[in-house]
Amino acid sequence: MSIELINISKTYNGSDFILSDISVKIATGEFFAIVGPSGCGKSTLLRMIAGLIPISNGQLKIDDKDVTNLPPQERALTMVFQNYALFPFLNVKDNVAFGLKARKMNSSEINTRVNHALELVNLTDFSERKPGELSGGQRQRVALARAIASDAKICLMDEPLSNLDAQLRNKMRSEIRELQQKLGLTLIYVTHDQVEAMTMADRIMVLNDAKAQQIDSASNIYDTPSNTFVASFFGTPQMNLLPIILKENKQPSDVETNLKFSITNSLKAGNYLVGVRPNALAIDEVSSKTNAIVTNIEYLGTHSIVHAQLDNSLELRIEVSSTRNLSTTERVSVSVTGNHYIFSEDGQKLLNTNGGYTDGNASQEPQLQHSI
Repeated sequence: MSIELINISKTYNGSDFILSDISVKIATGEFFAIVGPSGCGKSTLLRMIAGLIPISNGQLKIDDKDVTNLPPQERALTMVFQNYALFPFLNVKDNVAFGLKARKMNSSEINTRVNHALELVNLTDFSERKPGELSGGQRQRVALARAIASDAKICLMDEPLSNLDAQLRNKMRSEIRELQQKLGLTLIYVTHDQVEAMTMADRIMVLNDAKAQQIDSASNIYDTPSNTFVASFFGTPQMNLLPIILKENKQPSDVETNLKFSITNSLKAGNYLVGVRPNALAIDEVSSKTNAIVTNIEYLGTHSIVHAQLDNSLELRIEVSSTRNLSTTERVSVSVTGNHYIFSEDGQKLLNTNGGYTDGNASQEPQLQHSI
């Protein structure tokens, strides 16, 4: 079943919008993630889709049918909450069956659905246990089984893995994705974790400041972020953002000695931001011409994140092999070796990616110079 959001907005006082003009069509069987920082409206949007919160403006369609004002029970969907919402006094089997009994299904149909759901999530041997006797991952599986047993073709998940430890989260990501594909569910998944969104979803909506900043695949969002917020939110460690001034002349472009960005197409003279990811920078500790000092080193096993301060006081994060023998206070030469991005001064628009000109207003090839 497909879902379409048409100019969806939410306000509680008629003027301050928590969400504004959210529009997207989610295809049947698609895994669609909604990601953004805490307080950006992710859960509010999910609850409006579920019918738990009224929509202030806009239209919601399920399979081309307008359901904007329908109650939750008439929207043919199910929801998995962050706190799982299990009844502590009921065993696993009865928790999964609760919604089916409320719909007054016959007992044989309930048993068939419940047993099938428990089998899919590997909880058949735990059917008689109470939630208090289960681990966090098992309680999460009970909530999933309850959603599966409902036989709804749309499933909404609100940060379902946030209460689990890191190792168990990784395991549950794979299990949820496999179940979604096996059952052919249209799944809308809310998370603040960009890694979850990138590893699980077919497409991602990035929310911030009440608006959808970008809707695209994980690879497109990472490779061509629409603005500096998206660029900084996706990717660990964060992208480096440096202020620059473009001047109209033919001199070689640079921000700092040896820190050069090639611009093959022109941009208008003015102020911009240049973004470069830590893995697109390199360090040469033996060069006689240095431009930075190492301030901190984060060891992460296969690689390390080096924090360095350029001679103009700008801070950089550089990803290097953990075999590199660096130390704090060491003078080094930092250079650009990979992709970089040019954004508008306010950070709201991507203009240029490694010479991929998108602005269309320049007449001369400019020089990149440090703005401080």
